[in-house]
Amino acid sequence: MSLYLDIGKKYKSVARYNQILKVLVKYGFEDLVQYLEEKKRFEFLRRLIPKASRENAYKYTKWEKMRLVCEELGPTFVKFGQILSNRPDLIPLKLTLELEKLLDDVPPIPEEVAKKVVEEELKDSIENLFAWFEPKPFASASMAQVHRVTLKNGKRVALKIQRPGIKEVIEEDIKVMYSIAEVLQKRIPSIKSFDPKGLVRNFEEAIIKELDFINESINVQRFYNNITSDTSIDNFAVAPRVYREYTTTKVLALEFMSGTKIDNFDELITKNIDAKVISRRLTNSYFKQIFNYGFFHADPHAGNLLVKSNGHICFLDFGMMGSILPRDIEVFGKLFLAITRRDVKRIIKALQEFSNYTNIEDIRALEFDINEFVEKHYVRSVHKNEMSTILLELKDIIIAHGLKVPTHFFLFARSLVTIEGVTHKLDPTIDQYNIAKPFLLKAVAKSFNPILFGEKVINSLYELGNYIEEFPRDLKNAIRKINRGEVKVDLTHKGIDPMVHTIHRIAKQIITAFIIGALIVGASLFIISGIKPLWGDISLIGIVFIILALVLAYGMIRDIKKGDRDEWWYMNE
Repeated sequence: MSLYLDIGKKYKSVARYNQILKVLVKYGFEDLVQYLEEKKRFEFLRRLIPKASRENAYKYTKWEKMRLVCEELGPTFVKFGQILSNRPDLIPLKLTLELEKLLDDVPPIPEEVAKKVVEEELKDSIENLFAWFEPKPFASASMAQVHRVTLKNGKRVALKIQRPGIKEVIEEDIKVMYSIAEVLQKRIPSIKSFDPKGLVRNFEEAIIKELDFINESINVQRFYNNITSDTSIDNFAVAPRVYREYTTTKVLALEFMSGTKIDNFDELITKNIDAKVISRRLTNSYFKQIFNYGFFHADPHAGNLLVKSNGHICFLDFGMMGSILPRDIEVFGKLFLAITRRDVKRIIKALQEFSNYTNIEDIRALEFDINEFVEKHYVRSVHKNEMSTILLELKDIIIAHGLKVPTHFFLFARSLVTIEGVTHKLDPTIDQYNIAKPFLLKAVAKSFNPILFGEKVINSLYELGNYIEEFPRDLKNAIRKINRGEVKVDLTHKGIDPMVHTIHRIAKQIITAFIIGALIVGASLFIISGIKPLWGDISLIGIVFIILALVLAYGMIRDIKKGDRDEWWYMNE
């Protein structure tokens, strides 16, 4: 039975692989297919695709075609594109913008199938669980759909139900993606720097987490706790609560939130809600998430934001969230304040802190680029106070100089672009930086807080005391290991191996030359002396010596022509 299952799985993988190749050919990526296909079947695949479909693909740009390929290949590749759009350090800006347009709308699964998933997960019938279950979902995507339900106590709940079998589909697609990444990595050397297998591995980790609704419920609960524990008068954010007793890995129950979509301006006007006030409240709430909570909504587009009748803003969909370490919050503050003060050295220092002091090959070139960036920012009138513009321009400098910043830097930049797009539609005159400035100053001021500084000093002294206490014991253990001969020193000089190999090759050639000379001299003596046995009038031993000398000479000439590009070199390439 297991044999049939294995054959079935292999057949599915091959069929999926061929489907991917067919879609790539359809959108004109034949060069890529040639790299993927050793058997050169792309001509056959081309014949399977109607000519009209291939010609229709020509009207799109290269980046649009990549988006369409993802959409046609289904949920796994759509999600992969969406996650990849958060890595502008790896892909071109035009592709980033295109992947952000990826659509995730699919027809809903039937009501009976959705109910069956719920009953299997919650171990009870729909009738016993809920007072009412909406037959038709009000939202549907490739991985899940959402139904309105009413609990027995009258509470309204949004019930997110995972599509049956979607996990198996995604796992199968990931296997194919690994195969494609491995082939590309072997056959296109220039693509190695992007680490295709690493990208697939990161995607696999992210998508497996997203498939487990327990993870999303933890995100919601964490966000909800941050919002509800903030008692300040300028807190106008709300979030749904989690109903844990109705939540599993495949079902997520959240408080149903009603309100006006934040981009529905006509309804906002009808309800006497000031769009400019909402814009300011949204911006303030977002900077609180970044600088106060260190945990922020990473996909705050208009579809994930509702305005309540009291003017509060409700956040929805917590599948993509970002976390920032307290030390990085402080560095963000230093970075933005240094930019406004045109302090090039402090900007470089902040970027170095972000990258854990990565070695900078050309510090003068970096200083020049930062100075140009600062001067352009200072004289610019358009987008001057947009923090997303600052981060996106810094992103290009970071990539150009090989600085390794945390991934949340790019997630923050992308979400900042999104939030600024929403707030500017509500109020084109809003000044993001003025709202952010108090948060930036507060973040930087923490490093000068005498109480926190005192705690750091006490912790350092405590660690120093532990070190002094443990040092004699560690030293004694080290001496014992040395006496027992357990300590080994391995010295490796990265540049000495090729030199040693070259010396060895030259020595071998010199010895061979001496042997050839000796053979030729010996052969001459044997032939002149006519030493038997003879072949005609010539000494047979002399002839053998000459043949051996010719063979060795041929081998030596080949070795000289080859130079240093021998077996050792290829092993280390």
